Amino acid sequence: MKKILTLALVILIGASALTTDAYAKRFGGGKSFGKQREQVTQPAGPRAASPAPAATPAGGRSWLGPVAGLVAGGLLASMFMGGGFDGFKMFDFLLIAALAFGAYMLFRKFRSAQPQAQPPMQFAGLNQPAYMPPASGAAPVASPSTRPEWFEDEPFLRGAKSNFIRLQEAYDRADLNDIREFTTPEVFAEIRMQIEERGSAKNKTDVVQLNAVMADVVTEAGQVIASVRFTGLLREEAGAEAQPFDEVWHIQKSAADRNAAWFVSGIQQIQ
Repeated sequence: MKKILTLALVILIGASALTTDAYAKRFGGGKSFGKQREQVTQPAGPRAASPAPAATPAGGRSWLGPVAGLVAGGLLASMFMGGGFDGFKMFDFLLIAALAFGAYMLFRKFRSAQPQAQPPMQFAGLNQPAYMPPASGAAPVASPSTRPEWFEDEPFLRGAKSNFIRLQEAYDRADLNDIREFTTPEVFAEIRMQIEERGSAKNKTDVVQLNAVMADVVTEAGQVIASVRFTGLLREEAGAEAQPFDEVWHIQKSAADRNAAWFVSGIQQIQ
């Protein structure tokens, strides 16, 4: 019975360590959801370079969760049962390791079976060849712009960068009231679900570098939609290397009221 209880502690704590790591994500979880737009006419600047990752043994990162579970399980077993691992033989330790690895593989299978985000859409104009005029020589017909005359890029981008950082912090704190003020109901529902899924797991997002450019501004279906392309470096785990990101936030307001509030209506990943 003593060995069975010890094995159970090892497996449960190992799975807990893996689950905590799985939910360490930035605002939106690095997924595409909400409003998605295929037409973005202005390309963004160059992406931030990724720092060289620290050298690690092959497969080392994937074993961090199971190894941590083994160590923590052994310590707790020693504390609660008094005898530690007295009487254990090499076969017993191999059995513990095999069970912990089995739990880890089951966890990975469970995660992979969950619905994944839709593949990011490719934005028109970002990777397209240069425009070639028609062979007939006829002049191309310009499409009428739906960009509001009053819209100014620089003030909007300053506010967008500030709100990007604010929403990262609110997401880490699980501050749903603050997030609700800046998001449409659809986006808020997705963010609330992500926060509920991570439970009590701690989340910390460090914005190491942040760039923002206007990708497009249009008026559609009574809404002014400003698409901002954010790039830079984020650290989603304490002590980890900052990683590059590249995503577009679609931010909208009522076209009927120039003073209406802006809301994040979608996040779209760039690849």
